[in-house]
Amino acid sequence: MIIENPILEIKNMTKKYGDGCEYCNNSDEHLVKNYCEKCGTVYACRDISFKLYKEEILGIVGESGSGKSTLVQTLYFDKDATSGEYYLENNPFKEKNLYNLNVYQKKKIRNNILGMVYQNPVYGLRMNFSAKSNIAEKMIASGDRNVNNMSNRAEELLKRVDISLLRAKEAPKNFSGGMQQRVQIAKALSNNPPVLLLDEVTTGLDLSIQAEVLELIKEIQRDLGISMILVSHDLAVIRMLADRTIVMKNGKIIESGLTDQILEDPQHEYTQQLVYSLI
Repeated sequence: MIIENPILEIKNMTKKYGDGCEYCNNSDEHLVKNYCEKCGTVYACRDISFKLYKEEILGIVGESGSGKSTLVQTLYFDKDATSGEYYLENNPFKEKNLYNLNVYQKKKIRNNILGMVYQNPVYGLRMNFSAKSNIAEKMIASGDRNVNNMSNRAEELLKRVDISLLRAKEAPKNFSGGMQQRVQIAKALSNNPPVLLLDEVTTGLDLSIQAEVLELIKEIQRDLGISMILVSHDLAVIRMLADRTIVMKNGKIIESGLTDQILEDPQHEYTQQLVYSLI
């Protein structure tokens, strides 16, 4: 029997805002949702553990404030985890807990191993730079200094995400929301990352544009075999893309399993409400 090793693994990750106290540090029973009334500490994520496998799309679903975006932001080192362990295959620090790396080592992981697409393109793009320059920026950060290589790679990726090369030198501030998201995806793919993080990438887009972006994500995953973590509050998006799904509420994982299994036979009351609202 062959046991597949995960490409990414998180163990017992917690992210809290505040120092905690004797009541909330050791027990959840004094929390109101994810807030400690005694000391005011907010537990954005509590004791999160999961694995991501090669060529898999893992969905993370939950309502606003559930902690799903905070979780992905700790994976991309936009935020520091309070505690926990983080491991990635195929990186220079393979045996180390990545949460314990210094800021320069974390940047190396961000620039070479991970790709990130934010809900708001302002966080992922330089809006006044050209589309090509945005892609080149990510490549420069990873150490590429070959101008022709960067130019060719940028054009290749813009074609892949269906951005006309006639607009390659145009700034994303002049693009529609859907086009900005496609440029973000191109930028995230520039260094062939084995793991792509997608945080609410269709929120705020028109339905027709949402469908185009989701189809693009499916095509990229199928063609390139990239592992993805897809965050969404929309179970319809998760159903379309995710192989497995994690359901979060108040900073905790309340249910996980194969996406079809969760949709057909949800166990937790909150998951049942999500599924029934989709129907």
